[in-house]
Amino acid sequence: MKVLILGAGDLGTETGLRFIAAGHDVTAWRRRTELLPGSFTTQRVDLGDAASPLPAIDADTDFVVFTPAASERSEEAYRRTYLTAATRVLAALERDQVAPQRFLLVSSTAVYGDAAGGWVDELTPVSPITPTARILAETEDVVVEHADAPLVLRLSGIYGPGRDRLITQVRNGTARSSRDKTWTNRIHRDDAAAAIVHLCTMQQPAHELYLGVDNEPADMADVQRFIADSLNLPAPEAASAPANRSADKRVSNARLLKTGFNFTYPSYREGYASVLAGEGVRHP
Repeated sequence: MKVLILGAGDLGTETGLRFIAAGHDVTAWRRRTELLPGSFTTQRVDLGDAASPLPAIDADTDFVVFTPAASERSEEAYRRTYLTAATRVLAALERDQVAPQRFLLVSSTAVYGDAAGGWVDELTPVSPITPTARILAETEDVVVEHADAPLVLRLSGIYGPGRDRLITQVRNGTARSSRDKTWTNRIHRDDAAAAIVHLCTMQQPAHELYLGVDNEPADMADVQRFIADSLNLPAPEAASAPANRSADKRVSNARLLKTGFNFTYPSYREGYASVLAGEGVRHP
């Protein structure tokens, strides 16, 4: 089958490599095609440039996977990277009369806002509290309304090879834990890519929305302590400042698990052990 990956950065590239390994043909669009694997068919495209026409889309495209990554956490960057790009791609599909079997958008659990430590799942109403999260929610609405066979995968806390900010903070002593329990939800990059391939290639999904997190929401202090213990370092000191409540929620992956998906890294322990062991590479 033919796969079109839009915005093939680290996650999109890993996803494409997994599609290739499964015997599919992958075309990837991004601004710097020289960074993509030679096994991809590539097209130099700036998805967010409204003044630049998008190239023709292969009529035989089976799956479209949109894995955007904004260059900065600003309203302008998010609008360009998510909403403008999605709107342009959907218009190009209509222009070229291409109806893929799946159109999968990678979004974020940030659309839920603050749950005060409570559980959220696919039935929980969104309540974005930042401009960037509101743009994510708006992009989801556009995709669900206009795409053929839309799928939205909301990810949370992607980490993996080269995504080691938390490890660096623990190692250099700048990490601080909160005195109050603060829930965090994570997914290893490889599991996120595997979930994308799984959802695209499985028999007709029962739902248009899935949450991509591992099996164990965790207190941030426990994650930091695990990393510190693995590095033979003291645990981070407790912070006097209040926690960032916008990220304080426990995200359920029950719907994803019911599809038969299995995690390689079911919790932060297996995942961070792999990162600390130097396994895998981050794609440029």
